[in-house]
Amino acid sequence: MNLDTVLSQREKKTLYRDGDKVIKLHNPDYSKADVLNEALNQARMEGTELNVPKIYQVTMIDDQWCMVLEYIEGKTLAELMEENPDKIDEYLDMFIKLQVKIHATKAPLLNKLSDKMQRKIFEADLDSNTRYELLTRLASANKCSQVCHGDFNPSNVILTPDGELFVIDWSHVTQGNASADVARTYLLFCLAGKEDLAKKYLTKFCKEVNIPEQNVQKWLPIVAASQSVKHKPEERDFLLSWVDVVDYE
Repeated sequence: MNLDTVLSQREKKTLYRDGDKVIKLHNPDYSKADVLNEALNQARMEGTELNVPKIYQVTMIDDQWCMVLEYIEGKTLAELMEENPDKIDEYLDMFIKLQVKIHATKAPLLNKLSDKMQRKIFEADLDSNTRYELLTRLASANKCSQVCHGDFNPSNVILTPDGELFVIDWSHVTQGNASADVARTYLLFCLAGKEDLAKKYLTKFCKEVNIPEQNVQKWLPIVAASQSVKHKPEERDFLLSWVDVVDYE
């Protein structure tokens, strides 16, 4: 495998391009179970009507787990928004319609979002009262089986030269209540310092699917708590400010 061309580098993984393939190389301490679970998620989403890069192989390079995926030619919506600020609304509408399409997709073998959220609330550094309130809110939420990407942001959507949209990075996908997925996207915009875009996104999304914004806002404390287990110091104060359980009625 050719590891000369770096596409992107993240905290625990590096992506390389090798011809028509992408090699996602994980750090040596990356969990084997997490790599295999991501590969399984990717394979399951390949079987849907969504545009998802094919997974070709899961292997090891010098004691590091890696996945070999199909390379998709194009630019991410994040790159396009940065390059064409006058077209942000156009790209945001495109982004939202794609997320709605993801939520309408069926993938019954995916893990349950509620189980994942419950586990993360127990892992989070919270006092017992806050944890109880979050778990109570989670238990009372509507039970759904919509596909939730779990990390849906413009950097995970590629627009190809012929106008097709591909969704990448399915490591966090689950099935559950789509409002939780929207809440996470909202928080991801905020964590990137794009609060105004976050608000515009939420308003546009809720108008698109004809739901009140409160449906999403109720999930913000739960999603913020689950995000806090990543233990990123620069995110902690912001996330904990959202964990306080507030009624938005």
